[in-house]
Amino acid sequence: MSSPNGFKRFQRAAARYGLCTSAWLFERLPYPVVRFFTGVLIGIGFRFTKRQRKFAAESVDIAFGDEKSPEEKQQIIKRCFENFGQGMIEVLYSLPHPEMVAQKVSFQGKEHLDRALAKNRGVVAVTAHFGNFPLMMMACVHQGYRTSSIIRHSRDEKLSAYLHKKRLAAGLITIYATPRRSCVAQSLKELREGGLLFIPIDQNFGSGGGVYVDFFGKKAATATGPAVFAMRTGAPIVPMFIVRQDDGTHVVMIEPPIEVNPEGEEKETLRGGMAEITAVIERYVRRYPHEWAWMHRRWKSRPEEDQTDHIPAEKEARNAG
Repeated sequence: MSSPNGFKRFQRAAARYGLCTSAWLFERLPYPVVRFFTGVLIGIGFRFTKRQRKFAAESVDIAFGDEKSPEEKQQIIKRCFENFGQGMIEVLYSLPHPEMVAQKVSFQGKEHLDRALAKNRGVVAVTAHFGNFPLMMMACVHQGYRTSSIIRHSRDEKLSAYLHKKRLAAGLITIYATPRRSCVAQSLKELREGGLLFIPIDQNFGSGGGVYVDFFGKKAATATGPAVFAMRTGAPIVPMFIVRQDDGTHVVMIEPPIEVNPEGEEKETLRGGMAEITAVIERYVRRYPHEWAWMHRRWKSRPEEDQTDHIPAEKEARNAG
């Protein structure tokens, strides 16, 4: 009998080879042919994501409760997975065909970003696992912005190395979330050099750090990185989201900067800043629910009544600076 770890290694290897094979084919096939097979590939993939669909259903129920009917919730989940699959294929095709990025992506509110960057302190671009956010970052590179992103390591080291090479070739600077000290130091460096630093801030941060803020009326463990970096460097915080249009193109929507205002103790300042950022994310998820990655268990960590929030990133940012 095969061990659970052995089966997981098999799954990761199969996913890695499938991704690499797809990338190799997309580099050589015209886009109309790629689009023809997209629906088939997404349909097959949807059947093999039972666990992820279960998590997505749980998350949609937590967020919307009785606000939406069972049929509406199922439609959100179905479109969510379809968007995820389409997004992966778009990114894989755009990597060797960068001209596709300009054809598929436009900007709305770009003046907010340009004014923020004009302060020469860099910009903390807060976003979420929402829409085709990797394509949004590629579009920023295409626009001439020095663009970096904080991401988590893949559990598959070979896949992580492959994707890192692809991102580097596309001009996107990768900053890994761990080790934390290195992440903080690299992030501060990018901001001080006037770069655009993307931080997806919509995933469960665990009970060992961060702050708990409201998300759909429930407390969600949230990292404090954006507020910490803004306080440390003076970089503006600019929310950015990408939304798929009916014709298959995308619009990057850029919000006015968010100010992190002192609220007494530093912990409360960070909490207030992250609550405001999270409220913006919730507004976009409510407006475009099919664009968000519901398969992530956002409310997995629960606060204890006597829990004290920890903010280790702040101390590390001070030491790194």
